[in-house]
Amino acid sequence: MDLVPALREPLQQPLKSVLGPATAKVMAEHLGLHTVGDLLHHYPRRYEERGQLTHLADLPMDEHVTVVAQVADARLHSFASPRAPRGKGQRLEVTITDGSGRLQLVFFGNGVHKPHKELLPGTRALFAGKVSVFNRRLQLAHPAYELLRSDDEDQAAETVESWAGALIPLYPATAKLESWKIAKAVQTVLPSAQEAVDPLPGALREGRGLVPLPEALLKIHRPHTKADIADARARLKWDEAFVLQVALARRRHADAQLPAVAREPRPDGLLAAFDARLPFTLTEGQRKVSREIFADLATEHPMHRLLQGEVGSGKTLVALRAMLAVVDAGGQAAMLAPTEVLAQQHHRSVVEMMGELAEGGMLGGAEHATKVVLLTGSMGAAARRQALLDLATGEAGIVIGTHALIEDKVQFHDLGLVVVDEQHRFGVEQRDALRGKGKQPPHLLVMTATPIPRTVAMTVFGDLETSVLDQLPAGRSPIASHVVPAADKPHFLARAWERVREEVGNGHQAYVVCPRIGDDADEAADAKKAAKKEASEGEADKRPPLAVLDVAEQLARGPLKGLRVEVLHGRMQPDDKDAVMRRFAAGEADVLVATTVIEVGVNVPNATVMVVMDADRFGVSQLHQLRGRVGRGSAPGLCLLVTEMPAASAARQRLDAVAATLDGFELSRIDLEQRREGDVLGQAQSGARSSLRVLAVIEDEEVIAEARREAAAVVAADPDLEHLPGLRTALDALLDEEREQYLEKG
Repeated sequence: MDLVPALREPLQQPLKSVLGPATAKVMAEHLGLHTVGDLLHHYPRRYEERGQLTHLADLPMDEHVTVVAQVADARLHSFASPRAPRGKGQRLEVTITDGSGRLQLVFFGNGVHKPHKELLPGTRALFAGKVSVFNRRLQLAHPAYELLRSDDEDQAAETVESWAGALIPLYPATAKLESWKIAKAVQTVLPSAQEAVDPLPGALREGRGLVPLPEALLKIHRPHTKADIADARARLKWDEAFVLQVALARRRHADAQLPAVAREPRPDGLLAAFDARLPFTLTEGQRKVSREIFADLATEHPMHRLLQGEVGSGKTLVALRAMLAVVDAGGQAAMLAPTEVLAQQHHRSVVEMMGELAEGGMLGGAEHATKVVLLTGSMGAAARRQALLDLATGEAGIVIGTHALIEDKVQFHDLGLVVVDEQHRFGVEQRDALRGKGKQPPHLLVMTATPIPRTVAMTVFGDLETSVLDQLPAGRSPIASHVVPAADKPHFLARAWERVREEVGNGHQAYVVCPRIGDDADEAADAKKAAKKEASEGEADKRPPLAVLDVAEQLARGPLKGLRVEVLHGRMQPDDKDAVMRRFAAGEADVLVATTVIEVGVNVPNATVMVVMDADRFGVSQLHQLRGRVGRGSAPGLCLLVTEMPAASAARQRLDAVAATLDGFELSRIDLEQRREGDVLGQAQSGARSSLRVLAVIEDEEVIAEARREAAAVVAADPDLEHLPGLRTALDALLDEEREQYLEKG
C-alpha cells in the first residue's frame, strides 16, 4: 500500500463498488490504486491552463489557446481505413468563426460522435486546444469544448471566464489509463474527501497555518487558482513528512527501551595498545565521531548509528576502533561487507593495521591480542570449520565476512557489535538475521561510503543517529578530474593513455574501469538492449558498453604495450580475484582493468591514475566512489572520465559536475536531483513505486527537519498515539505489514 493518510469509511470503499469492476481492475493493475482513498491520494502531476481568450485572427502556433466562437459549418467525411471497423474511418471537420477570423477543428474515429451531434451550425461554444497546421491551414485537433447555451449574456460571460481560466489537472497516467479518464474517476469520488480523517494534530496544523486535509484534497484535484494548488501541496507535503517521521521516531523510541550490554574499553586494553601503534594521529573529525560512538556503546540500550563521510575520510579506522572497544569489554564484533573482494580487502587491511594485536592465541601475539577471522562463502571446508570454532568459543574477537555470516551454522560466543559496510547493498532481512545472533540485541554501526545529503539521512536513515566525517586525513593528495570527449577529440584519448604510461614510468600504478565484463553472450545482449533503449531516449550512442576483457586486450596490444596489464571482475573465482588484488597491491602489476568491483574499500596508495571508459554509463555517486581509489598516497591523483556523448547531453553535464567538485555531499545532491529519490521506506527493494507523492527529499529540506522535530515531541509525549486517533489511522495506512517489518528490522 502507498502513503495514504487517514482512511476510514467511505475512503476505504473499494473502487470497484464506485467506478465499476472494469475501471477498478485497470486502476489496480496499472496504478496500484484499490480504494477511494488511494485514488484521492493519486495527485495531479501538473496542471494545464486553458489560457486567456484569443481572437482567431491572433492565433499563435504550437500553443494552447482558448477561443469563444460560433460554428459556421460542420461536415462528416468517410474514408477507407484498414484499422477502422468495417474498413471505414470517419473524420468530422468543423469550421468556427468569431468575426475576426476562421479556424478549422478536426475530430477522428470514436471522437466524432458527440461533437457531430452537438456542434451544429449556429452553436456558440468555448474551444481549447493546441494550434497546429495541416495543409497550410491552422487547426485544432480534438479540442476540448463547452457549449454556451445561455441566453443570459452575463451568465454566458461568467461561464467563459471560469472555463477559460480553469486549471486542468493532468495525472500520472499509463497507456491503458489516460489522464482524462483518471480525472473523471476522481470527480466521481471527490465528495468522499470531506470524510478524510486529519492525521495532523490540530495545534500543529493551526500553528503552521495549514489547511485541513479535506480542503487540501479538494484543492489539489479541483483548484480554482494557483494559490489553491500551493495551499494543497504545502499541506500534503506536511502529511507525508510528518507521518513518516512519526514512524521513524516511534522506532527510535522503541529501540531506546531495548536492553543491551554496555561495552566500555579498558584504559590499558586492546584499544589503547592499538592507538599506541598507529603511525599517525587521528583527525579531529575521527576523534569526535569516535567519542559519539563510544558514548553510545557505554549505554545499556543498543546503539543505532550511521557513520558517513567523504571517500577516503577514514571510516574503516573509526569502525575498527569501535570493534576493538567492544572486544576490550569482553564482546565480539562482526563486520558485514557486500562482496568477497571487499571482505578480503577489509580483512587484510585490519590485520595489517593491528599487526601482532591480531594474532591472539598465536606464538608472537601481543598481550591484549585477539584473533581476526575471515568468513566468506567460497572458503575451503577446513578454514571455514576453524573460523566457526573460533567464533563459537570467543577465541576470535573480530570476524569480517559477507552474507555467509548470517547462516544458521554461525554461532557467536557474545556478539556485541555489528558493523554493516555499504548498508544499501544488504536486504533488511539479512541485517536483521545478524542482529538476532547476540544474546541481547547487539549495538549497530552502519557505514556508508556514499555521502548522503542531510535530508536523505533524516528520511532514509531516520531511525539512526548520524555521525559525519567531513575531514580528510593529513597526507591525502588532491585528485584532478577531467572529462575526455573521445568522439569530438580522439587525440585527447590518446593523450590519456600517454598519461597512464607517464605515471607507470614514475613508479605508480593505474586503474581502467569498464561498465561490463565481456565474456558472456547474455551480458552482451543485455548491454546492446540497454544501449538501444538509451539511444531511443536520446541519451546514448547505439554501441554496447565497453567490456573489461576487450579493453584489456586492446590496451596490452596497443597504447599500453609492454606494461603489466591484469583484469579483475565479479565472475572470477574468489581465489583468483584475491590473487590479482594482492599482486596489484604489491606493485607486481602496472594497470588493473576492472569493473566496479573496485568501487569501494580497495586501498592501493601507489595507484595514482584512473581512466573510466564510457563514464556516462555510471551514476554520479558511483563515479565519485571510483575516483576515491586514487590519490590515497602522497602523490597527486588523476581521474579521466572518457565519454562519447555530445557536449549538450544531460549525461555529459553529469560528468562535468563530477569533474568540477570533489565534494561528495554536493555530488549526492546533484545525483538525487537528477534521479529523483527512490522509495524511502524500502519499497524500492520490493519493486513498488515511491511512497512520496508531493514531498521531494532535496527540495523540502526545511519541511523534513521541522517534521522530524515535531514528530519527536509528539512521540515523546504520547508514544502509543492514544490521544491522536487520526495520526494512528494514518500510520496504519502507511505501515502495512511489509513496511512495518521493514522499519522494525532496519
